[in-house]
Amino acid sequence: MAAPKKGRSASAQSRPGRALVLILIAIAALTGGMFASGHTTPRLGIDLAGGTSITLTAKNEPGQPNAINKTNMDTAVDIMNRRVNGLGVSEAEVQTQGSDNIIVNIPKGTNSKQAREQVGTTAKLYFRPVLTTEVSGADKSATPSPSTSSSSKATDKSTDKATASPSSSVTPSATATSQGRAVTDALKADSSPSAGSSASSSPTPTPSGSVDPATAKLQAAYTALDCSKKADRATAGDGAKPADPTVACGQNGSGQWQKYVLGPAEVAGTDIKKAGAVFDTQSAAGWKVTMDFTAGGSKKFAAITGKLAQQQPPQNQFAIVLDGEVVSDPSVAQSLSGSAEISGSFTQTEAQDLANMLKYGALPLSFKESSVTTVTAALGGEQLHAGLIAGAIGLALVILYLVIYYRGLSAIAIASLLVSAVLTYVLMALLGPAIGFALNLPAVCGAIVAIGITADSFIVFFERIRDEIREGRTLRPAVERAWPRARRTILVSDFVSFLAAAVLFIVTVGKVQGFAFTLGLTTVLDVVVVFFFTKPLMTLLARKKFFASGHPWSGLDPKRLGAKPPLRRTRRASAPVDTKEA
Repeated sequence: MAAPKKGRSASAQSRPGRALVLILIAIAALTGGMFASGHTTPRLGIDLAGGTSITLTAKNEPGQPNAINKTNMDTAVDIMNRRVNGLGVSEAEVQTQGSDNIIVNIPKGTNSKQAREQVGTTAKLYFRPVLTTEVSGADKSATPSPSTSSSSKATDKSTDKATASPSSSVTPSATATSQGRAVTDALKADSSPSAGSSASSSPTPTPSGSVDPATAKLQAAYTALDCSKKADRATAGDGAKPADPTVACGQNGSGQWQKYVLGPAEVAGTDIKKAGAVFDTQSAAGWKVTMDFTAGGSKKFAAITGKLAQQQPPQNQFAIVLDGEVVSDPSVAQSLSGSAEISGSFTQTEAQDLANMLKYGALPLSFKESSVTTVTAALGGEQLHAGLIAGAIGLALVILYLVIYYRGLSAIAIASLLVSAVLTYVLMALLGPAIGFALNLPAVCGAIVAIGITADSFIVFFERIRDEIREGRTLRPAVERAWPRARRTILVSDFVSFLAAAVLFIVTVGKVQGFAFTLGLTTVLDVVVVFFFTKPLMTLLARKKFFASGHPWSGLDPKRLGAKPPLRRTRRASAPVDTKEA
């Protein structure tokens, strides 16, 4: 007698509890993380929570009358979007309005001050040699004598933020005449050609000894500049081109405002390849910004630092100028190249913001804030209320259909919908602080649409099981034979939905991305729930008498489904034949 054939592996049948335990542990861990983080509700977008709306107006650059054009405005919008949105789902909207305005909508819960700095800061960075400097205005009374002042140092891997007033600072008794002479002498010393600038870029005294108009204008600007006044700081150096000397303001390590005469820009922010914020554990400097130069930028940086290393203070210093303000003025002792660091008295947020702006590049235009208004969430709240009512009605109709048509099987579908809803809610709450995800009205619509996608997966599986029962199979083998076919259909359907969501997310901007992101997230969760919850639960319940016996209310009654006779071969025992009688 031949040995019976060994049945195929039934690990999916015999150990469905493992998958159920796994998904329950995942839900518990995610829920625990949500409560531990303190973010128990999803972050709402500006249309649901309100927020701040900022109108930025582009300003004409000196010597560039046609700078405000569609190309530059679109570039500015793209850079602002990358600065404030990160992955693009944090709901901070940036869009043009008219020919010279940009509207930035920042949702409530976001650090509006930080976001305003991110979008409004031009982030034009230049490395300029220091020609002369002194403590400005009312801060002169606290200025240390030249013999006690000091300046910070730059190393091959480090560019330190100034922590003391430069050694060229003058006493409070300095007159306008001495200031003008200091500017003239500094320009004489800087009149030789240097890398990145031409000899003609720096104004020099005329052969007769008189001061040329450009130098006289610079002298007057430096003499009149009072950096302790906000109005003077805002206009210092306005209209100066990168190739021209200019005046600027900056704070030293003692908190005093200093004014500077700076030479032509030798290295620009466009010469920076990448930037990042790091915490210096080797010194007391704290947070700092690291910068790596491009190949061309590294050569320029080496050339200017090599030249400055041969000068006397303060002309051995270079100023790191961000949007017209000196953020650091280190001295140089040797030629440097490759990379640099800006360090000293930065908070983590300040360092990250500066690195973020340098990383994404400078805006092609300068902007001024035309208006800042607060947006209420009243209209969005009404729309959300209406949307939730619509979603509740849709969910109720789906459940009613499942109960009427699938009867006992509807319990599995409802339990799966609840698991999917819990996972969706928890992940939305966690993604808010993690990647800046904000739930807006289109995202709510995406979650409502996902109800139909999830229910469709259950229906495909249940119908495959019913088809097997109609063929005359009992429930347990029907479940296992139906699953491979149903699984293939579910994966193809969800892949198409996810692909549509991904394409929509890539090619759209603003609120539509919220819809696409939510749709893609819920589609992925549908696969997880069906594989790790619905199928194992169905396998377990197939062993219960209520479902296995085909109870009329189980939704799997063979008679109601029109099942064929069981697929079994019956053998009739034949009586032994009496050969003699035959």
